[in-house]
Amino acid sequence: MTDAVGGPRGGGGRRGAHTHWDIINSHPWVMTPGQGSSEGWTLLAPRGIAPRLAMCVGKCSRIVGPCLLALGMLSVAANILLLFPGGTSKYLVEGHISKHAKAMPGVWGGGITVLLAATHITAVGWRCAGCSDCGTRHNAFISAVLSKLALLGAAACFVLSGVGLTNGPLCFYNASEHGHGHGTLWGYPFLDASGQEPDTRTENYLHDRRTWSICLEPAGVVAWNVVLFSLLLLISATEMVLASLQILNGCLGCLCGFCEGK
Repeated sequence: MTDAVGGPRGGGGRRGAHTHWDIINSHPWVMTPGQGSSEGWTLLAPRGIAPRLAMCVGKCSRIVGPCLLALGMLSVAANILLLFPGGTSKYLVEGHISKHAKAMPGVWGGGITVLLAATHITAVGWRCAGCSDCGTRHNAFISAVLSKLALLGAAACFVLSGVGLTNGPLCFYNASEHGHGHGTLWGYPFLDASGQEPDTRTENYLHDRRTWSICLEPAGVVAWNVVLFSLLLLISATEMVLASLQILNGCLGCLCGFCEGK
């Protein structure tokens, strides 16, 4: 006769039961009540997978965080430079600055929102001494939320920078010479170009540098506008990719934590 666990009655049954519990306790997917669950057996991920995943999440945060910090500061710097065409404050004081530059998408969009997320991600990823409960799932959740805000800010910066690049700079130009009106005035010569389809106007402005001479003041404002808005486009696109990666990383961190030592 054998008992329920497959061993013979008596001493053999005890040996069989002992073997049965050993198998359960050693199972990679099971956590016993004494291992952190007070309600009974708990099904877990295989032993060894969670630590490796936590290690990957922590390493990713240590890379993404500093990268977002650098990109956020570059975004702020690029937008501030847009307010000083030619490196002078004269036109800012006079109010002759492109409306898209004055909207400052690189400061609040690609800058502040990204820097907030980047600071938290970097602190948690490197287990900064000033960050309480470093590496916990709570901080992983906060990281995912801040990364979503950074993604929205970078997307707004990308859109507004694209519009600013398409419309061209605000400058002082001779309207009569180019058939746009009479006399010289402040305006958007590439936006005000009548009789042209928007796609054609943009192509002529961005790909035909001979048209850039239409702007008389500020000196070199077209190149200034094109370079800095293009830089903002590149920065914000990269920020969106990194923020999306960190959202996924933060979700994984909610499951297994950030730090490999956890």
